Amino acid sequence: MAEGRDFPFYNGQPVEISGRGWLIVLLGVALGFAALVAVPLNSFPLNFTPPILFVAIPLGALAMVAGPHWTALFQRYGIKQFGQSLGFGVLTIVVSGAAGYLLGLLMPMAANPAVTSLEGVGPAELALFLARTFIQLIGEELTTVLPLLAVLWLCVSRFGLSKGTGLIIAVVVSTLWFSALHLPTYDWNILQCLGIIGTARVVLTLSYLVTRNLWVSAGAHIINDWTLFLGAYAIGHAPIGT
Repeated sequence: MAEGRDFPFYNGQPVEISGRGWLIVLLGVALGFAALVAVPLNSFPLNFTPPILFVAIPLGALAMVAGPHWTALFQRYGIKQFGQSLGFGVLTIVVSGAAGYLLGLLMPMAANPAVTSLEGVGPAELALFLARTFIQLIGEELTTVLPLLAVLWLCVSRFGLSKGTGLIIAVVVSTLWFSALHLPTYDWNILQCLGIIGTARVVLTLSYLVTRNLWVSAGAHIINDWTLFLGAYAIGHAPIGT
């Protein structure tokens, strides 16, 4: 568990964030995502700019309203925390894989363009791809956890709901938000995004809720996605007949 640590910012700890402050944070999240998908930089090294902005803009917005306390999102990351990332990463693979299998029995699934883009790339290109996704997946955790904390603050501080009820609402809202962001990636397949991406998101969010450490959920996310990427790369580059 998180050794007694509470979630940051929703209850004035370690610093109070006002409604206006949360709007700034959410605007930063939206602008960061816009930079990721709308900045047309495709060649190295400029193609690292969108994922870096995806991380830097939300964190910059949080630092504007929380000052040096923005670091409360992150805790120590060592062997124990890596083990937590590994466990939740494997759980995400298993749960989302099961969801994907069941949905695949009912309807066709859209392919992940990031996976198909690995066809024909060499080891150096793969390494650069993984480096970019390493940064991007940290941004995806910020894009989920910051709205989750904003909704939790709204439920507890403004609506007077209990922390438990607020957490349930915050998880539902942030999961729907995360799933919706993936709709263009998966040909606007709502069931696929809710059933597979949403299921994976719940497990990844659980890793943050348990540890209160965004490094752990980011690590789990990276393990999940890199397993998919490396598996697809290995299959695509396997010798014919093996």
